[in-house]
Amino acid sequence: MDYDALGAEIKKLRENVTGVTDTVLAASDGIPILADVAKDVDPAHISALAASDLAIARQAAEVIGLGVLNQTVVFGSEGYMAVYAIGRLSLLVVLGDKGLNLGRLLHESQPVIERVGAILAP
Repeated sequence: MDYDALGAEIKKLRENVTGVTDTVLAASDGIPILADVAKDVDPAHISALAASDLAIARQAAEVIGLGVLNQTVVFGSEGYMAVYAIGRLSLLVVLGDKGLNLGRLLHESQPVIERVGAILAP
């Protein structure tokens, strides 16, 4: 696995989108693969929470008939947590402050997810 290429992709997302504070790439079971986070953010904790969030949202989408889940976004009073499915085996977590530009994040995240998915593919 090319960790340098993965790291460059998640770092680029943080640099290109105003308000992104942290990014974590993880397996769908919540085990972190790579993180670009502040010192006070625990990648293992964020990965576990994001995997749970994604699993519940994925199940809801399937039961309701919404098709394949692409992402979830948690809106908090102090910021955001966006979780993107990368296939069925991995996920990308993006944390942002109150100034996060969600439209820009949506636009910038799609190509990053595709490139990360290609790097992770066997």
